[in-house]
Amino acid sequence: MPRQLSTSFINDTEPVTQARGYAYAELGGAATTGEGLLAEECALAIAYNGISHAVMMVSPADLEDFIAGFSLSAGIVDSIDDIYDTRLGGCDDARQAEVEIANRAFWALKDQRRQLAGTTGCGLCGVEALEQALPTLAVLQPQPLPPPEHLADLRQRIAAKQDLARRSGALHAALFVDASGELALCREDIGRHNALDKLIGAVLRHKLDPRAGFAVVTSRCSLELIHKAVRAGLGTLVSLSAPTALTVQWARRHNLNLIHLPHHSAPRVYSPAPRTEEVQP
Repeated sequence: MPRQLSTSFINDTEPVTQARGYAYAELGGAATTGEGLLAEECALAIAYNGISHAVMMVSPADLEDFIAGFSLSAGIVDSIDDIYDTRLGGCDDARQAEVEIANRAFWALKDQRRQLAGTTGCGLCGVEALEQALPTLAVLQPQPLPPPEHLADLRQRIAAKQDLARRSGALHAALFVDASGELALCREDIGRHNALDKLIGAVLRHKLDPRAGFAVVTSRCSLELIHKAVRAGLGTLVSLSAPTALTVQWARRHNLNLIHLPHHSAPRVYSPAPRTEEVQP
């Protein structure tokens, strides 16, 4: 029976995540000075069951959501129930996360690490590395497309919801729109992958149904975001930037609804494929 997911802070020190003000001087003309709020970032070292796994550059907000989402979307665990405990520590630009996961997930991770240790050269060479870049994913159950009115004025609503980006800039966002069309969750990060991981973690930790609504990313929609969405069981992914051809192919192959929301035209549904289009195998 799965344990209750918990989060604690090593030394009872929760990281401060507020944006900081930095003085600047304008170049040329009058010697004007001011102060601007800049986005924070830190190095987060992640260890699973005492074994160091990765160091990620992230925004220091919502780290618990990031750990949960990253663990699932990277294929380290199959379910949030496989994460038993998360202990966060450190401060400023150096943070640590000690994550306890189920034994079966840990042994699978160790086996994966042994395989990758045999690769040579650039680090993306070898059969195992290609399997990481182009993984085998489960095909989702098809979900209905969201009502068009749920995408109305979505860009403006997102801008109003992005608190950190509005104050400091330089941040991507991933958001979850619930079944009623409301922006239920917003997670921001310097990294577009990190923002989606944080959102996935938040959806799971809040016990929301990832199929009842849709996720939105403000960044470029790359293949890795498709992988994360499929692994998380999201039914629909909306991107403010146009997708690549490969992302459309993978979304169609795995029954993920993929919608592009252009600046000045109607939403474009790339997946599922339009009935009039001859889909290439």
